[in-house]
Amino acid sequence: MTLYLLHKLQQRFHGKTVLDIEHLAIEAGRIHALVGPNGSGKTTLLNILAFLTPPAAGSIAFQGRTIDPARADMLSLRRRVVLVDQNPIMFTTSVGNNIDFGLKIRKIDAGTRRRIVDEVLATVGLARYREAKAHELSGGETQRLALARALALNPEVLLCDEPTASVDTENQAVIREILRQVNIERGATIIFTTHDQQQAAALAHHTLALANGRLVDSANAPPDSLTVAPGRDGKRCAIGPERAVLVPLDEPCPEHHVPRQGRVVMMMEEGENIRLVVDAGDLMVVLVPRGEYLQNPPAIGSRVTLAIPAKPRCS
Repeated sequence: MTLYLLHKLQQRFHGKTVLDIEHLAIEAGRIHALVGPNGSGKTTLLNILAFLTPPAAGSIAFQGRTIDPARADMLSLRRRVVLVDQNPIMFTTSVGNNIDFGLKIRKIDAGTRRRIVDEVLATVGLARYREAKAHELSGGETQRLALARALALNPEVLLCDEPTASVDTENQAVIREILRQVNIERGATIIFTTHDQQQAAALAHHTLALANGRLVDSANAPPDSLTVAPGRDGKRCAIGPERAVLVPLDEPCPEHHVPRQGRVVMMMEEGENIRLVVDAGDLMVVLVPRGEYLQNPPAIGSRVTLAIPAKPRCS
């Protein structure tokens, strides 16, 4: 079943279009990953899907009904969809009270609130922290508490903005398993943003990719190879991203390689590497080891040189 249907949707800030989606259907009951660099429109899209901000143009339908931001039942819609921020803010009280607060607002009785708090703390593996001070938790524990707080409200749709971006490897694995468990056991639709394409592939049923506010390649992730423009013989050459080399603009190209200059248009984490998408006439992809990338990190929009093997395999 189609949960969201977006048509000619745009969002603008200060006269600039930051999101421009011609058509997008999101299926219910699935896990969807939204990948893309900072500034690509991921968080903007999540806020629209959470019914927190209306689009500047276009339409959004939820479960077959077109949403009118002026309608009287927007509050009830927002209660069916919960957004977990990348940097959640906790009250300076206990872990249990942080979860209990939202249930009180919804006028749920004390006995039911205690049961729900116990259940969601067990789900995220924080049961022993119920009386601990929330602001003393680690980054990973805070993110798990934010998930517990959201799950206590029993949402139909759980939106997570970079849920594993600032946590250690152990907590990343725990959070991924929590999201998988919630999808299977509760049937909740989950939409999460990430820079890590491997994480998206491992967890999501469907991956969407945004670049400059637009869906890339009809909602598929960036290509896995460099595509070199045809030579005199008319052949196109596909080169695995691990075979290309990123070279500083002021340094010579390695022997047996051909330089191609372009501009970085997309960047994301992929395990221990950084995946760069470079517009050099054709879109080219290169994997750079994290340590090497941090020595001289290019920014989105900066010019770089790619060293491409002089004799790639062509077809």
